[in-house]
Amino acid sequence: MAVTTLPAPPASFHASNVNPPKACSLNPLHPALSLSHSSTQFRQLPDSFSVATTYASALESCHCPKLCTQIHAHALKSGFGSDRFVATKLLQLYGTLGYLEDAVLLFDKMSHRNLHSWKAILDAHVDSGLYEEACSYFFRMLNEEESALEFFVFPVVSKICGALGALELGKQVHGMVMKHGFFGNLYVGNALVDMYGKCGCIGGTKEVFAVMGKKDCVTWNSLVSACATNGMVHDALGFLEMILECEDLTPTVVSWSAVIGGFWQSGYDGEAIELMYRMIEAGVEPNARTLASVLPACARLRSLTLGKELHGYIIRHGIMTNSFVVNGLVDVYRKCSEMEAAFRIFSNHSRKNEVSFNTMIVGYCENGDTCKARQLFDEMEAFGFCKGIISWNSMLSGYVDNYCFHEAWRLFVYVLVDETVEPDSSTIGSVLSACADMGSLKRGKEIQAQAIIRGLDSDPHVGGALVELYSKWKDITAARIAFDCVGEKNASTWNALIAGYARCDHITEACLLVHDMELYGFQPSAYTWNGIIAGSVGNGHNESALRLFLDMQTLFLKPDKYTVGIVISACSKLSTIHRGKQLHAYAIRCGCDSDAHIGVALLDMYAKCGSIKGAKAVYDRMQNPDLVSQNAMLNAYAMHGYGDDGIDLFRRMIARGYVPDHVTFLSVLTSCVHAGSVDSGYQFFDMMGLYKVTPSLKHYTCMVDLLSRAGRLDCAYELMRSMPVEPDAVAWNAFLGGCVIHRNVELGELAAERLVELEPHNTGNLVLLANLYASGNRWIQLNRTRQRIRDLGMQKTAAGCSWIESRDETQVFVASDASHGRSEEIYGVIDLLRLQMRKLEFVDAL
Repeated sequence: MAVTTLPAPPASFHASNVNPPKACSLNPLHPALSLSHSSTQFRQLPDSFSVATTYASALESCHCPKLCTQIHAHALKSGFGSDRFVATKLLQLYGTLGYLEDAVLLFDKMSHRNLHSWKAILDAHVDSGLYEEACSYFFRMLNEEESALEFFVFPVVSKICGALGALELGKQVHGMVMKHGFFGNLYVGNALVDMYGKCGCIGGTKEVFAVMGKKDCVTWNSLVSACATNGMVHDALGFLEMILECEDLTPTVVSWSAVIGGFWQSGYDGEAIELMYRMIEAGVEPNARTLASVLPACARLRSLTLGKELHGYIIRHGIMTNSFVVNGLVDVYRKCSEMEAAFRIFSNHSRKNEVSFNTMIVGYCENGDTCKARQLFDEMEAFGFCKGIISWNSMLSGYVDNYCFHEAWRLFVYVLVDETVEPDSSTIGSVLSACADMGSLKRGKEIQAQAIIRGLDSDPHVGGALVELYSKWKDITAARIAFDCVGEKNASTWNALIAGYARCDHITEACLLVHDMELYGFQPSAYTWNGIIAGSVGNGHNESALRLFLDMQTLFLKPDKYTVGIVISACSKLSTIHRGKQLHAYAIRCGCDSDAHIGVALLDMYAKCGSIKGAKAVYDRMQNPDLVSQNAMLNAYAMHGYGDDGIDLFRRMIARGYVPDHVTFLSVLTSCVHAGSVDSGYQFFDMMGLYKVTPSLKHYTCMVDLLSRAGRLDCAYELMRSMPVEPDAVAWNAFLGGCVIHRNVELGELAAERLVELEPHNTGNLVLLANLYASGNRWIQLNRTRQRIRDLGMQKTAAGCSWIESRDETQVFVASDASHGRSEEIYGVIDLLRLQMRKLEFVDAL
């Protein structure tokens, strides 16, 4: 191995030629540089090497940029500015202090450079994160430096290759190491292990590690980090176990943190947390890097208890000053819907910047509080932070996710007006989604024009949003044109088009597109099939949806919770409880039955299939039912006429702090109708104002039905007259039903005439009026009504039907229908049953 020697100072140097400056603030650094000594002190130095050494000592002890420039000025005035030894030390100090421009200027003026000078300028660029510029200096060094390379150059060059992911260049550097005989150097070997890992070449990492003679803790740390970073977390854990078994090696916090971070990045959140506990048991305390990996895992698991424990540990160990840890804590609390705690940490400990503001904005939006999110968004400029496009996009997507579409539109208009930000693909995509959900095709086309002007119509995100917009308007041709305009299509764009075809009832074409998607190299996922199955259910092809669910599993695609939820809704519409129970069992096996989305779907399925017992069992299994789940159970009670149970559930909801919405009030008012509880109905109807819920026509109709059934027809009629909206046929029908029950012919005639005006072809309205006349013994009016029905040629609009499940098939029966394939057999059984009933009736009579 070649021995590196420092360059000697110029032989012609004489102290008598040095003229120190008359004024300098360097006192005291060194006797040779102190102004309290006369210039003759330089003549006391034995030679120029001592002076250069003096400058080097002063520079090594300097940590102040101002002093660094003063020493540099002193060296220039004293004739040592061009000395390679002093200049190299200056280069190193400028790089350490972050004065890259000064370092480059000094380097360019150096007439004589050596390997130490080149390494100093490389280090300066690496410390500033300018790896590409550092790489260009390395190539310049190879072209200009005539002396042989030394070992200390290769670690920094390997670091450059790793940062750039330049594997081919890294292999060439490896070859140069072998050529110059430096592979046996421990520092060079460690750098190569780290370089291959950062370039994603685990094979190279393991190969270098295997042939290295001497290994230290850094070597093992580099190997573990390489495996963990590249997703080979179990290999990383295996190497960590090997370190634990070595007598002369002890895994450091670096090794533990690398493995924990790898497991977190690979989605093994529980394993990452378990490893942290093992780390603590091994006597190694987690540091900021460890916690920065564990906190996101805790956030994804939504483990509030563990988050609070980590919070306490961080406070006790004084790590609250670390911005990554603080942001991790904020993320834990926001994911656990503890926004008050998140805001306290943000206010008291967070280093305020655009990133921390955006984190809080997203947190408030995720928890449905767009008002506080907007307040923080507006306060950013007051704190001195300019709102970038990421902030605008965070607020915009928050509005869209919370169905505040009009607010999203107005915010987008502000973006267009604000000249400091330029809308990007995320901006356009979010506002297009808002237009699609608002059902505003006109605005959607305006946004499309903006996308074309900005050249964003070919972006995959924008293209997918346009496909979704047009497919919701059943314009699959325009959706396909938008898809074809996308330059580089991705899986999401394909999924949007496939879902669009399915939504437009082109199920066959959607399935063919799945094949085309595979031909273009994109693998269909559960999300792809969810779009097709949802389109089938949305268009009434519920049996096809169940078959597609089975086909999906034969292709070894694992359905997710959204797939299960969609198929359960198909069972609800088919009223097929047998297959619904099978899906319930499937959800239990998959471990997603406790999910709120699945729970609501199952509850609704059991309710619509007539099993209130099954619906209640699903509700009782929910750990933390949200408002949607509560509404589903409340609606199930109302649907089955369990009025008192519905009222009791509503009162428990209010007591537990739930904030009812319009769906909640509609269900509980329906329960009041079934229970005949007028007082509760009035109480709940008046309560709507307290929760800022504006009564709709359906709420008024429930009150009309409640009052009419209770015999308070005058109150019901007065309510209909004072309603802020015009009563529809449903409201008048409810009122007429009450008139029939309580035989109020006068009001009944008024309601019937209004119904005939609204629904002139509905026979049921005149039939109700006929029943009213019959109940009041108004035979003349009854005959007139029947004659009126005959004169108008009106027939019953729809016959009642019933159905029953048999061997995974639903058999539908309609009165007087002979179209069933086994109608003769069915009517034969009915005749037999009639005969047996007559015999039983005769026996009972005896």
